[in-house]
Amino acid sequence: MVNITVVGVGHVGLVSAAAFARWGHQVVGLDDDPAKVEKLRGGQAWFYEPGLQELLDEVVTGGRLQFTGDAKDALQDAEVVFVCVGTPPMPGGGPNLAFVEAVGRTVVEHASRDLVLVEKSTVPANTGRRLEQVIQRETSRLGNSHRIEVASNPEFLKEGAAVEDTLHPDRVVYGTSSDVSRDALRRVYAPLVEQDGCPVVETDVPTAELIKHASNAFLATRISFINAVAQICERVGADVAVVAEGMGHDVRIGPRFLQAGLGYGGSCFPKDVDAFAHLAKQVGYDFELLEQVARINVGQRDTVIGKLEHELWHLTDKTIAVLGAAFKPGTDDLRESPAIHLAQRLREAGAEVRIYDPVALPNVAIEHPELERHETIEGCLDGAHAAVVATDWDEIKRITPQQYLDKLAYPIVIDGRNVHDPDEMIAAGLRYHSMGRRSVDL
Repeated sequence: MVNITVVGVGHVGLVSAAAFARWGHQVVGLDDDPAKVEKLRGGQAWFYEPGLQELLDEVVTGGRLQFTGDAKDALQDAEVVFVCVGTPPMPGGGPNLAFVEAVGRTVVEHASRDLVLVEKSTVPANTGRRLEQVIQRETSRLGNSHRIEVASNPEFLKEGAAVEDTLHPDRVVYGTSSDVSRDALRRVYAPLVEQDGCPVVETDVPTAELIKHASNAFLATRISFINAVAQICERVGADVAVVAEGMGHDVRIGPRFLQAGLGYGGSCFPKDVDAFAHLAKQVGYDFELLEQVARINVGQRDTVIGKLEHELWHLTDKTIAVLGAAFKPGTDDLRESPAIHLAQRLREAGAEVRIYDPVALPNVAIEHPELERHETIEGCLDGAHAAVVATDWDEIKRITPQQYLDKLAYPIVIDGRNVHDPDEMIAAGLRYHSMGRRSVDL
C-alpha cells in the first residue's frame, strides 16, 4: 500500500485517484475548489463519465479515497504526489504551466517526508527539469530537508472510456531519474500489472513526457488525414467510409481514428498538437506537419458552413438545430468541442442556433448561455430550417429520416459525423449531405 496524494480532481485526477484506491492504496484528492471537494466528500462525481460514480461508490465508502482543500493535510503522509492540474493553452501555442509550478512550491512547503512528485498533467518535455529547479530553489528558501524527486507518468485515457482505460490500460509509461522514484512507481502500479498484465515502459523523464505528446499528435494526424481524404472523396464521388475500411484492413494501419467528420476536440488533442509544435519551434525544428493537422481540423467546420450556405443561400435569421454539444459521446465535456465551435460560427453568420445533447446541456447553460437549449431531439428539430449532426450519440444515430421530415421546416440535414445511411436519407427526400460520402446532388 502506498500513501498517494492527487493534486487536482478533474477528469484525469479524479479517475486516477479512484483507480489508485481501487488497487488498494490510501489516496487523498486535493483541490482548491470547495464546491468540488464538498460534492466529492459526499461521494458524488462532479462530471459525467461512464462507470465513475460506481467506482466512487466503492472507494469513497470504503474509506480508501478522501478529499480535502487543505494542502497541509493532503500532503501530511504522502509518499507519492501526482500532479493533475490544468495546463491550459497560451496565445502562442504553448501550455500555461503556472499551476504545475504552484504544485511544486506547495509540495516543498508541506512535505513531511521524502516523496516522489509525479507529473500526470500533460506537459511538454523538459517540464520535469523546470520542476526540479523550482523544488531546489524552494527547498533552499524554506530550509526543508526532505528529498523530493520528480517523475513523469503520462495518462492515455479517453473521455467517455476513462475508467475502463485507467483500470485496463494499453500500457503504463513512467519516466524516473533514480531507483527510488522508479521503485515508488513500481509499487503504485504493481496491483494493476499483477491483475492485468499490461505492458510497462520504464524510461527517463523527458522521454516519458514526449511519449504523451507524440501519441496524441499522431492520433490527431490520423483524424486530419482521413478528413483531408474525405474532401477528395467528395470531389471525385468516392465514399470515405469505404476508403477508410479498405485502409484499416492493412495491419500496418488499422481501422481506429479513421472516421471522417467534424474533427477532433476535447481537452487534449487541440492543446497537445499546438504544444508539440510550439516545443519543436523552441528547440529549433519547424514541425509544419502539425500546423497543417490543426488547419485541416478547423477547416472541417468551414465545410459544414459551406454546405449550409449552399442549401440556404445565407444564414441570416435561419434556425439551425445542432444535434450534440459534447466534443464526443460518453462525456459532458465541452472543451474545444467542434459542436460548440460550429454553433458559435453559425451565430456569427446570423443564424439562430438551437442545441440538443443528452448529457451536456447543464454545462452548456453555464458556459454558453447564449445558446438555445432543448431537452429533446424533437423540440430541437421542430421548425428548424436545417439540422447538423455534431456529436455521434446513440440517441442521434437513431433519428429516422421520417423524424427529420416531420419536424424540420426545410428537409436539410448536414451529417457532420456520418451516422446516417446516405441512401436511406436521400431516398426519403431529404437534402442530405455527409462528410466524404454520398450526398444529395448539389
